[in-house]
Amino acid sequence: MPKSKRDKKISLTQTRKKGLDFKQNLVEEIRKCIDLYARVFVFSSQHIKTNKLKEIRNEWSHSRFFLGKNKVMALALGRTPEEEIQENLHKVSQRLVGQCGLLFTNASKDEVMEYFENRRYPVQPHAGDVASETVELKKGLLPQFSHAIEPHLRKLGMPTRLERGVPELMQDFIVCEEGRQLIPAQASILKLLGKEMAYFQLQMEWCWNRLDGKFECLQDVNGKKNEDEKDEELKEEEEDDEEEE
Repeated sequence: MPKSKRDKKISLTQTRKKGLDFKQNLVEEIRKCIDLYARVFVFSSQHIKTNKLKEIRNEWSHSRFFLGKNKVMALALGRTPEEEIQENLHKVSQRLVGQCGLLFTNASKDEVMEYFENRRYPVQPHAGDVASETVELKKGLLPQFSHAIEPHLRKLGMPTRLERGVPELMQDFIVCEEGRQLIPAQASILKLLGKEMAYFQLQMEWCWNRLDGKFECLQDVNGKKNEDEKDEELKEEEEDDEEEE
């Protein structure tokens, strides 16, 4: 039987997977920035909101942001004292864990901290976030939802039915409780309700200075200071004691 002309595989996209070339270019760009900018900041990011991130990039067009590909960024900076391009850059690499990025800039530390501490945007929560308030829906009609979404509400655990084409809640329903972690169904319901309980913010946590190679902690990460910071403080205290003697 002849093969049907309709039986053809058609590619619906021309997008190519990011491969070795992309990674090599990223390494080269980061290494160029090390010589061009005075400071490197490591920041953490949660609930990235693309339009707000674009606004920040535009306002900081004099600087460079790099997000994602932590292992590649660490490789560019140097993962060990032997590999590092400049003094203490391996310490920057060690902090590239989780959802984070790098900011290369000539702006002062105070300028950076002041700007980013004031850029906090409310967003809808995801599963795993902690509820900032208790949300309870009372028994009755839910006119904010269309009839087509009623089956989906039931799948999310809400006791609903259609009443003359309008979803109706058959009993009071607690969506979430303050201080408790959200499960996927709760996060989906809050999204449908338009509730914003989380925030998008680039939180600056570490800073490296090219002029003197100093690497410092900017936040009290997990309630503890970095061990390197403690060692440096103890060393400074010992030097002060020796000078006093």
